[in-house]
Amino acid sequence: MDGSRRDFLKMCGLFVLAMGLKPVARAFGMDARPQMLPAPEALKARRWAMVVDLKKCKGDCTACIDACHRVHNVPTFDDPRHEIKWIWREKYADAFPSQYHAHTEENVKSKPLVVLCNHCDNPPCTRVCPVKATWKRAEDGIVMMDFHRCIGCRYCMAACPYGARSFNWFDPRPHIRQMNLDFPTRTKGVVEKCNFCVERLAKGQRPACVEACAQAPNGQALLFGDLQDPASEVSRVLAARFSVQRKPELGTRPQVYYIV
Repeated sequence: MDGSRRDFLKMCGLFVLAMGLKPVARAFGMDARPQMLPAPEALKARRWAMVVDLKKCKGDCTACIDACHRVHNVPTFDDPRHEIKWIWREKYADAFPSQYHAHTEENVKSKPLVVLCNHCDNPPCTRVCPVKATWKRAEDGIVMMDFHRCIGCRYCMAACPYGARSFNWFDPRPHIRQMNLDFPTRTKGVVEKCNFCVERLAKGQRPACVEACAQAPNGQALLFGDLQDPASEVSRVLAARFSVQRKPELGTRPQVYYIV
């Protein structure tokens, strides 16, 4: 064996030994995730959850949708097949195909309701992503999305039973009505979805949809808070009133609740 080959094998052995000191996936950046120290003013929770009060939510109000799209640079396409959805409206029968409750009011069932990523406790989307571009945050349960890591395989879209993820078939940037320079834009070939406004929580602000709803005529149709804090508003409301979740039979344990 000549010297060059011996040196090469020696270097390979040292490399393998070094890799044994930490997980291989982390060594190759496959488990890398954006890490930021929380600011003192950041809102924190053990488990963030949202409550949608369908008795207060007006079917023709779009304040929450408009605010979300404006803050997150969500593009607007004329063709509904290319729609990018962070928060949108569904018919009651489509949102709750398996939910039948004798005392649900007709005016609740007859109007469209807001739906979004459910930030499930058992999210199937995170398990199928081959590059770890989506994951559930251990500290508060938010299902995150790394737009830069996404390779556009759309496995997460197939795994999500709620249709809460959208794929950019075209460059979305020319279709943004008013650019928000404080939030990143996406590119063609990337999946995106609601992120519970993690960038606003880090600044001590509530989600944009919740703030916009509070200023709407009926107000407070959207509530947001720590589900594991018995004193939080979402915990008190859910303890006092009847609520449903989307497709609970699937075992994903959605963390968006609907007061009916």
